[in-house]
Amino acid sequence: FPPGRRGWPVVGDSINWYNAVAGSHPPRFVEEQVKRYGRIFSCNLLGKRAVVSADPTFNRFIMQNEGKLFQSSYPKSFRDLVGKNGVITVQGEQQRKLHGIASNMMRLEKLKFHFLKDIQVVMIQTLDNFNNNQVILLQDMAMNLMVTQLLGVSSDSDINEMAQLFSDFVDGCLSVPINLPGFPYHTGMKARQKIIKKIDKTIEIRRQQPASEVGINGVLGRLLEEDSLPDDTVADFIINLLFAGNETTAKTMLFAVYFLTQCPMALKQLMAEHAGLQRNCDEGTLTWEDYKSMPFTQCVIDETLRIGGIAIWLMREAKEDVEYEGFLIPKGCFVVPFLSAVHLDENFHKEALTFNPWRWMDPENQEKRNWRSSPFYAPFGGGARFCPGAELARLQIALFLHFFVTRYRQVWTQLKEDHMSFFPSARLVNGFEIRITRTEQ
Repeated sequence: FPPGRRGWPVVGDSINWYNAVAGSHPPRFVEEQVKRYGRIFSCNLLGKRAVVSADPTFNRFIMQNEGKLFQSSYPKSFRDLVGKNGVITVQGEQQRKLHGIASNMMRLEKLKFHFLKDIQVVMIQTLDNFNNNQVILLQDMAMNLMVTQLLGVSSDSDINEMAQLFSDFVDGCLSVPINLPGFPYHTGMKARQKIIKKIDKTIEIRRQQPASEVGINGVLGRLLEEDSLPDDTVADFIINLLFAGNETTAKTMLFAVYFLTQCPMALKQLMAEHAGLQRNCDEGTLTWEDYKSMPFTQCVIDETLRIGGIAIWLMREAKEDVEYEGFLIPKGCFVVPFLSAVHLDENFHKEALTFNPWRWMDPENQEKRNWRSSPFYAPFGGGARFCPGAELARLQIALFLHFFVTRYRQVWTQLKEDHMSFFPSARLVNGFEIRITRTEQ
């Protein structure tokens, strides 16, 4: 069994673990253990013995053997909230079916001919609602964008209500599963019920309306057009996409602006790239060719995902006794590939804690940069559970950055100091409050 320590009785290392990931450097606890025991070590998490990996090769081995040697394993609170029919938690044939539906819905042709237009409509509508010199919380705006894109909801009251419900939902996902008033799990379950009611109501309205009257389709509209799933499965499917979209795409938008604010040189180069694209836009919107002509923007996205990627770790369980490099991992043991520990490791990424998008322009890093196959850079996971919305997420982030930096003069002003936190939900502690100044059109 990999070397390690047991920590406190019952609690084990859970407190040290969560204290580490509540800061801006999530793998700090892992780094301490790696120095003592090596890149593959054991500890006690959530009341169970766990094998934690900061080894890129072993991480990839775990992800590539999903459904064979390892299976997805999450705490009860998480399973209850995301739903038994969610693509994140289901196993076996049902997981492959739902993953296939998601992958088909977000394949390249759909991005080019459907989502590219839908996303830009939402971006423009949302950003145009802000007044000159208005103070905004950037994470609220990012959440509003995701709700609109996924559900096709466009009224401010519906968006704000859904955003608040989803905030309660997320806070309950990794909480102690005590279903009593006042506990995050109870509040999260109540929020889940209300979210499902809203999704069911939206489904009913869409099925009664002709397609020409629907307006913004959103992912829900695309799903209803193409796949005949039971309504309860559709609801869980959308909740999973809301969770994944908000906890990855929306938070990456937020962190990208935060990092750019700290790095004026990168912001200046990004603005220059998008100013050139804006001059070439005939109708104020971008084409697929424009999207593919954003090399520095892609570097910014890659660097944001490396430092602020929300998939910090994965939770797996050994389906059978597994032998690896002289270690024996017993059946039923928790296995935790800690992706962020690799992303922030000085041995794999020079000056790993520094936001440096230019690192991805170095020819030596091109193979390492391939997020589909690189063991050193895996912001979207890998194997059978590789994120089906990876390309869609990158498209959303790139389009957001385009409209955000081209619609405001001097872009924005940060009003107070802030720092990153990854627990209980990835965020900027003070909400990243900014004042925006509209560009003269």
